[in-house]
Amino acid sequence: MDGRDEHPTLREKAYASFTRHLLARDVRPGQFVSQRRLVELTGLTLGAIRELIPRLEAEGLIKTVPQRGLQIAHIDLNLIREAFQLRVFLEKEAVALFTRSASDETIAGLLKQHRDIADAIRNGDGSHELELRAQAVDWGMHDAFIDALGNTIISNAYRVNSIKMRLISQDRFRIDGHVGPVMGEHLKVLEAIERRSAEDAVNSLVAHINHARDRALRI
Repeated sequence: MDGRDEHPTLREKAYASFTRHLLARDVRPGQFVSQRRLVELTGLTLGAIRELIPRLEAEGLIKTVPQRGLQIAHIDLNLIREAFQLRVFLEKEAVALFTRSASDETIAGLLKQHRDIADAIRNGDGSHELELRAQAVDWGMHDAFIDALGNTIISNAYRVNSIKMRLISQDRFRIDGHVGPVMGEHLKVLEAIERRSAEDAVNSLVAHINHARDRALRI
């Protein structure tokens, strides 16, 4: 295999490794890091890291600060507003299409996931394991809406914004202690989808996203 075949794979490995460590909080928003530190963190070559940096800068995940080095994107009010605004724009169209096109089986599966968690909460389950499960179900529902569009450009833009949203969630509120209300908001969206009411689904989704934005901005 020649170098041209390996090169894109190496770039993708570097990107995946960086974002994984970022979401694991091995590096923190606002932190300054060196290229050498990124080599140590990812286990990849300095050349791979140098090729990775322009992509991370273009996506707003890091920025180069003169005389100081590389800074991980920090969570500020502007980032929160912009990330949530983009999320609303993309997901409104996505949930409307999902309402019209998703199979009954897909919708039933999402409803069951949420109702099972809601039932567990009513039965007194306040475990960390349930919170982790709820967070995965939360992200999975929103990802399913975007996937329904079948648009690579939108999916890529949403993927980058999703990384920022998860950083905001970790920094600002997380799902901890809010599993019940979040599942309730999701169920309103999914029940509207089950009725095939795109208008109600969009309105419930926008209310849900705006509620999360307002919580983030209040902290």
